[in-house]
Amino acid sequence: MIERIAANAADANRLSTIAEGAAALFNCANPAYDRWLIDWPPISAATLKAAERSGAVLATHATLYPYGPGSGVMTEATPLAATHPKLRLRGEMWRNALELHQAGRIRATEIRASDHIQPQSLVSLAMFRPMLAGKRVMSPVLVDVPRTWTSIRDAARLLTMVAADERAWGKAWHVPSHDPMTARELLTKFAKANGLPEPRLSVIPWSVIWAVGIFAPLIREIRTTRYQFTQPFIMDSRLARETFGMQPEPLEMALRDAAQMMRTLG
Repeated sequence: MIERIAANAADANRLSTIAEGAAALFNCANPAYDRWLIDWPPISAATLKAAERSGAVLATHATLYPYGPGSGVMTEATPLAATHPKLRLRGEMWRNALELHQAGRIRATEIRASDHIQPQSLVSLAMFRPMLAGKRVMSPVLVDVPRTWTSIRDAARLLTMVAADERAWGKAWHVPSHDPMTARELLTKFAKANGLPEPRLSVIPWSVIWAVGIFAPLIREIRTTRYQFTQPFIMDSRLARETFGMQPEPLEMALRDAAQMMRTLG
């Protein structure tokens, strides 16, 4: 049985009450990109307090942002060396959780995923959606640089695994994902998996994205993460594969799932 409860995730007292008696507390929140520096600190503080009060294992769904640009092939041992405040923030959240874990006050773990294949991700909203509508894809990012893509269902599977396995606590884990491919290659596979025509694809000039970002906060945030599409952005997930015996779901299944979800969302 699933019970839905509306609550303010930044309210430590309310969150603690909800988490009382729980085996695990999953932090899968994701504030709007342009509000990360405002919304994340109180949400993070509240989840840490709720985990401490309830005794529930805190399992967080995180990103690769803390590694920062120029990290090469990212493993769990790659330094959290990001310097931009937005990128550095998620690393600081993990350090705070790890400090409490090492002090014996909470039990914490986190998974890190690359861009999700399924909604509501950049690739699904900016690329899959127009393809499903029979339109040309106008990509806001470069499409010929190899990168890792992660199925959201694989992220969910690993998150539940690490919450229940003591071997995972006090550590971060990369979600098992498919071999790197460019966005162009992913779109071609998406078309084939869903019986669609070959993608018609254009890249919006960076000068246009920059100008639009002056007036649109969410578009402006692409400036911070553009490096993820201008240089290879590759995640090594062998540690989780070998530790938990987990492999990513078939790519075709993830791509069909993405199409079905997009059609349902409209």
